[in-house]
Amino acid sequence: MALPGLNERERRILEAVIQTYVETAQPAGSRSLAHKFGLGVSPANIRNTMSDLEEKGYLFHPHASAGRVPTDVAYRVYVDSLIAFRPLGATERRRLTAQIATGGSAVEAILRRAAQSLGVITQELGIALGPRLDNAILEGVQLIRLSSERLLVALTLSAGAVRTIFVDVRGEIADPAIAEVTRVLNERLAGLTLRQIRSSLGDRLRDLGPTREASDLLNVFIEEGDQLFDSALESDDDAVMLGQASVLAGQPEFASIDNMRKLVALTETREKLGELLRRRSETGRVSITIGNEHNDPKLANFTVVTAPYHAGPLSGVIGVIGPTRMPYDKIISLVTHTSELVTDLLKENSRVHG
Repeated sequence: MALPGLNERERRILEAVIQTYVETAQPAGSRSLAHKFGLGVSPANIRNTMSDLEEKGYLFHPHASAGRVPTDVAYRVYVDSLIAFRPLGATERRRLTAQIATGGSAVEAILRRAAQSLGVITQELGIALGPRLDNAILEGVQLIRLSSERLLVALTLSAGAVRTIFVDVRGEIADPAIAEVTRVLNERLAGLTLRQIRSSLGDRLRDLGPTREASDLLNVFIEEGDQLFDSALESDDDAVMLGQASVLAGQPEFASIDNMRKLVALTETREKLGELLRRRSETGRVSITIGNEHNDPKLANFTVVTAPYHAGPLSGVIGVIGPTRMPYDKIISLVTHTSELVTDLLKENSRVHG
């Protein structure tokens, strides 16, 4: 494939350098490329071409090495124009399915297993972003007495998601009143999205005419509804789940204390990581951001590969974070398949709970 600014020889040598560096983590030299790839030109010609690629910004010399290493621009060209995607093998498919599908069916449990499994298989840091629940449909409400002045409100949502909130009441509410309010909440709110409930809760609960105790409890929901349902969503906004960072420890990039510190700093800033992933969930496709493309110094040495998952109105992303030197063909296939598997599991949850 012809690339703007690159002739056929440059394209082939650039691809060979990238493959060599991904496999070995060592700068690629002209002699090793000539021996391994059968490029049909001498080591001297390869060396001259590598020099041209360096001038064009695709390669660079690390330290005093005679070999070259790909730049972020080279990886971008590779991902966009050179990469040959390979289908995921049956063994890897079965392994992912067995690990992700086995266990609890709650959204968070599925995503946590997916991030963990994806990280172990790719030897990168698995990541998952929980869905925003504004568009989740409320399937049921249950009120549970915790004490004389506190209730637990359990919200069962679409795709098997569950959220709980606490409600403080003034004085003990009798069990029949709690049962009556539970019935009213289910009658008036089930089938609506959380966004609809938050915007119209007061109107939907007024003038229902239950008993005095039930009216007092309903008034708590009317007066504090926005705050109560906001708290149900707080834990979910930018809910980032991570696999084990330790799987990266064996990679040469993390022999550097500085790089390991950057990784630790990245995993500790969940809010910013959540913002990054939330933007990617809106693209609706596989997203690959390499090194300095992030415009964030903390991510300058990392690549983030994500793919979206969906379950009706719910959506988020699943993927990996790793050094820019990664086997992109394999990882993109694994991330894509995992997102499809998570989507299928969440859809099955919706059917089971629907």
